[in-house]
Amino acid sequence: THNLPPGLEYLNQLDRIIIHQQVELLEAILGTETSSKYEIKNHLGQRVYFAVEENGCFDRNLCSPIRSFTIRIADNTGREVITVNRPLRCNSCWFPCFLQELEVQSPPGTIAGYVVQNWDPFLPKFTIQNESKEDVLKIIGPYATCGCFEDVDFEVKALNEMSTIGKISKYWSGFVNNVFTNTANFGIQVPVDLDVRIKAVIIGACFLIDLMFFENSLDGL
Repeated sequence: THNLPPGLEYLNQLDRIIIHQQVELLEAILGTETSSKYEIKNHLGQRVYFAVEENGCFDRNLCSPIRSFTIRIADNTGREVITVNRPLRCNSCWFPCFLQELEVQSPPGTIAGYVVQNWDPFLPKFTIQNESKEDVLKIIGPYATCGCFEDVDFEVKALNEMSTIGKISKYWSGFVNNVFTNTANFGIQVPVDLDVRIKAVIIGACFLIDLMFFENSLDGL
């Protein structure tokens, strides 16, 4: 564990991660987008990290689902351990040359890996890459991300797309809660022995999936 990025030692023990967006009262009442804040927890509900989104008011309110952002993830001592950077890019299957790409750093300033959207006319598809931009895993979502009051799973697969090793799940937590607060609740399941850097990249992928597919959904699915 002495070779792990500082602050990621705890991820070495986890095969399940919960990401819970904190409810913003101003956003719930006025419908105005505010900077997102998240708690990242273990399967027992204990907070491991805290994440805060940084961007401008213009980006949040006019470019909402495709907005650029920096998400800073800190441990319980307040030390920043992961930085997630998303530039402003296209979010349409009709523009395959400028699709989504996310950069994850851990520790901040050192590349841990990337999330790259793959063009597909029907399914949400992404590739997880390491710091050298070598493909490591695939993420494949369902044809319809509206689960009609059911959880929505994005499967984490091997590069051949045949075997599933984990998943990113959007949890449906109730119509009233999701409609009026637009809160996000996600679960990540991965092998416990997966490289912690790749686990950090998958956390970044979860934030990207949230904004791309669930940011403006009425039922938060």
